[in-house]
Amino acid sequence: MAKKSVASLQTGSKRLTKAIKMVKSPKTGAYVFTESIMAPDRVSDWMSKK
Repeated sequence: MAKKSVASLQTGSKRLTKAIKMVKSPKTGAYVFTESIMAPDRVSDWMSKK
């Protein structure tokens, strides 16, 4: 995992965060970007998972 990017999004009364991480594919060895929109308190757990 080389880089991460986190952006804050606000929709109505909910506060959401869009997190993007770069993961190395086990099949090809190429890097793939995965992104997810979640609550801000769950970002660090999602970033630490493989």
